[in-house]
Amino acid sequence: MSKDERNNLQEIITQAIEEMKKEKGGHLTNDEINLAELQRRTHISRKKLRHLKANGFVVKPNGHTGVCKQNTVLSGFTGVVDDFLRNAVTNSNTIYSKLVSLGYGGSKTQLKHYIFFHKDLVPAKREIIARQGSRGRRYKTEPGECFQMDWGFIKVDNGSTGTYRAACFAMICHHCGKRYVEFFPDAKQENLFIGMIHAFQSMGVPKYVLTDNMKSVVNGRDAEGHPLWNHDYADFMKAVGFSTKLCKARHPFTKGAVERLVRFVKESFVTGRTFANITDLNYEAIRWCNEQDSVYHQCVDCIPNDEHRDHCSLVTREMVMTNEISYYLCPARKITFDGFVSYEGRRFGVPYRYTKRICRVRRDGFKLYIYADDLSSLLTTHDVTWSRADSTCRDQYAFSQPEEFPTMPVTVHMTQTPAPEPDHAFDRFNFDPEVSDNG
Repeated sequence: MSKDERNNLQEIITQAIEEMKKEKGGHLTNDEINLAELQRRTHISRKKLRHLKANGFVVKPNGHTGVCKQNTVLSGFTGVVDDFLRNAVTNSNTIYSKLVSLGYGGSKTQLKHYIFFHKDLVPAKREIIARQGSRGRRYKTEPGECFQMDWGFIKVDNGSTGTYRAACFAMICHHCGKRYVEFFPDAKQENLFIGMIHAFQSMGVPKYVLTDNMKSVVNGRDAEGHPLWNHDYADFMKAVGFSTKLCKARHPFTKGAVERLVRFVKESFVTGRTFANITDLNYEAIRWCNEQDSVYHQCVDCIPNDEHRDHCSLVTREMVMTNEISYYLCPARKITFDGFVSYEGRRFGVPYRYTKRICRVRRDGFKLYIYADDLSSLLTTHDVTWSRADSTCRDQYAFSQPEEFPTMPVTVHMTQTPAPEPDHAFDRFNFDPEVSDNG
């Protein structure tokens, strides 16, 4: 019971006792107070009133106030919480989801109390010495008008060969906050196109996309400040049917929604996660995005999935897969002299019958498809095992080795006997041969 609650309870009891004394003429001792009447006036249980009467109707604090239990339901999970705090992750929802997956059965309130009293584990934030300029104002867009996109980078520890860097493509609807996240081995332009197409298939095609001055999008600006679009990106915009707006250089607040999404992915989704391969990681990322889009978000004052379905999807266009767009999903690859193509750090075989030097490759889940350079035919498929060993295919090499055949009739014969069957461990328990021998 807090101090304010004790004061309120003391005031209620004192007022009720004074009223009872006035009715009795002003003379009423504690022993003469009728507990049943006092219960009717204060609505306090008889047991509580007996305890207060023993203390002279003085409300005292609990004797265990301020004493914490040595072992609680959170005791076995404090190490996990401490790791999150040392990584500057203080979001109770993120930590609570991880603890529940580990078997935690307590409440989120207890977790919040632990985080509050252990903030000394959180690394100190960078102090801003100089002013960052005048105060800005958040801007809003109409439903389906603007999507924001950006790259984020993380380090992956694979144990055996050390660490490598992976790229996270993020796109978010600026109006409702619906998000799309996909991971790639790198942030090349071909992966940017694949990520954008997958995001458009999930959320629709907006009027324009807001991004920063990345090399895959713009080569620079002319004397008047107009963007000089990358040639391949300009063709991609024309093929899909959307426009692009660039942010001011060194001004990340313009596309703060996707910047915050990248940070949220790093703090909530990536931290403490293990995965087998990027395909599994992308399946988990899609599931995580659906979970986040199905709950209420205060910053946009809506549930992103519902708002996007009811308003944004009425404005955005459906992504139509044409032959021109299919080329962006199947990047071109050169075939090496030994009949392999390299894709996502691994080599896959191409049939010998395909004589051209260029083919196109597409990975869909755990299958990799190799097409002709004009997508007219499917050459072969491979199972993506994410092993560094080369994956060969059927008929990858021509069988042109010479073979000798007999010039005279073959007259010499020999006999091959069948291999004896191995003795089994249970043969010593077979007593039928002994019965037959004794009989």
